[in-house]
Amino acid sequence: YYFSYFICFFLPLNARVYNKLQKGMMINMKKALIFQGGWDGHEPQLVSARFKRLLENEGLEVDVQENQECLADIEKLRTLDLIIPHWTMGTIDHKYVQNVSRAVGAGVGLAGCHGGMCDAFREDTEWQFMTGGQWVSHPGGDGIDYMVNIRHGSSPIVEGIEDFPVCSEHYYLHVDPAIEVLATMRFPVVPYYHISNKPVDMPVAWTKFWGNGRVFYNSLGHHDDVFEKSPAAELLMERGMLWAAQGKQYAVEHNLSTARFENTAKMY
Repeated sequence: YYFSYFICFFLPLNARVYNKLQKGMMINMKKALIFQGGWDGHEPQLVSARFKRLLENEGLEVDVQENQECLADIEKLRTLDLIIPHWTMGTIDHKYVQNVSRAVGAGVGLAGCHGGMCDAFREDTEWQFMTGGQWVSHPGGDGIDYMVNIRHGSSPIVEGIEDFPVCSEHYYLHVDPAIEVLATMRFPVVPYYHISNKPVDMPVAWTKFWGNGRVFYNSLGHHDDVFEKSPAAELLMERGMLWAAQGKQYAVEHNLSTARFENTAKMY
């Protein structure tokens, strides 16, 4: 089963990412939107530029916007393969969240990192439901040494990646129990009120589905240089973005509709 899953979903990715697989297996990914802003401390411009470069190297056309108005046109969003938010904190018009939700539900991928995705728009619970988690603390602040532990066999995204050290913020998140956890880190590391509880393995990276769309999150990336100092973190991010971007093509090829997901009840 695992081998079949790997063949169906990941052999088409770029050869450079997956140990020089044949070029003929490359996936036909087209358009991505990165919208960035919010708190400057997370270096949204630098991180967005890195993600743009990674995706363009894989043949995607990437549009970077420094506003949320780019989310106003639902039909335009539906033409994308991937949406990447990098907007820590801040507020958002809920109509824009609904547009993203519907576009992702139809098959457009959603991927992001650190506070740019899972500490964005704290007051919007639909955003949290869709992304799979919400930051609540980084005990000890920045500069914490810890290990990222890969859950081998959880996904082809982590194939060949080994556990790796990181020195950065140590994200404690409230997470959706439905996520597929790809990597974890151990808590506690530093003293604080949470140490009264048992040790836990906190998700670092995960995948989930939102309707027909694929969602990927990586909690690493407090600063852009985290991806320089820990190349495995960048590889994990790159693979996750590419995985999320495949969902649109899959939905189209299999004539998937959103009919079974639609519901007119008040959800939020």
